[in-house]
Amino acid sequence: MNSYTFFIAKNNDGSVRKLRVPFYVLHLVALFAVVGGITIVAGLGSYSRMLWKVTNYNALRSEQARLKEQYTQLQTVVSDTNRRLSSLQSLATEVAMTYGITRFRQTPFGLSESQYGSEAAFQRSVDQFNFLVKNATAVALTSQGMRLMPGRGWEDLSFTPSMWPVMGRITGGFGDRMDPFSGEGSFHAGVDISSEYGDAVRAAADGLVVEVENRAGYGRLVVVDHGFGLATWYGHLSGFNTHAGAEVKRGDVIGYVGTSGRATGPHVHYEVRSYGAPVNPWRYLRGNSAD
Repeated sequence: MNSYTFFIAKNNDGSVRKLRVPFYVLHLVALFAVVGGITIVAGLGSYSRMLWKVTNYNALRSEQARLKEQYTQLQTVVSDTNRRLSSLQSLATEVAMTYGITRFRQTPFGLSESQYGSEAAFQRSVDQFNFLVKNATAVALTSQGMRLMPGRGWEDLSFTPSMWPVMGRITGGFGDRMDPFSGEGSFHAGVDISSEYGDAVRAAADGLVVEVENRAGYGRLVVVDHGFGLATWYGHLSGFNTHAGAEVKRGDVIGYVGTSGRATGPHVHYEVRSYGAPVNPWRYLRGNSAD
């Protein structure tokens, strides 16, 4: 059998030992050495790649954290800007109404005949005629589409939201306030009127129901268009008693007090909007009742 012989000598006593190693054993040792070397090199390469990936991952996490912080700051700036814009828009509308100037774009009877049929169109024409007879001075327009808001008797017009939608205590005012959920400054576009759960919510004036839906924040919401740019919003309802397209009169029950949406207790979130801009409902609610 082929083999290799190794002689091993000791320095202290000069003795020599002979070691015979078979040929195949050396080959196995060499093979193991090669495999071990390859394994070590592969391990080092894999470790290097892992370190590179970890470094990139940490860099990406740092970048993500920085972008998230910037996004949060931008959200705060946008929220504050929107709050200021809403406040300024409302203030501008309040000033225009205070000085008695507004622009009328339509009457409360702007329904299409194709939508409601000839019989409904006839009845609408009769209602419009009666409305014009009763409120002739209120609908007089100049050639520019501008006119002065009448000072006396305006609150008595049927399309003016001069009635409380529900009797109760005002727990949230109009304008800037601290949001009860986020604790941050926000613009409150209406007033919150606290009442018993399930109490009837009534239309503040004659008009056309244009929205009956669930909306984020408002919960169950009813929007009534009173014409002349005026609309009222009734939020956080527990149920509806009307439908989109329905014509309502002042005092008609359109829903019921609830806690839907972002509400801390049973109440009605009530808004008055003039051409889309929220105005302080208190100018209409003051001195009026729900009856």
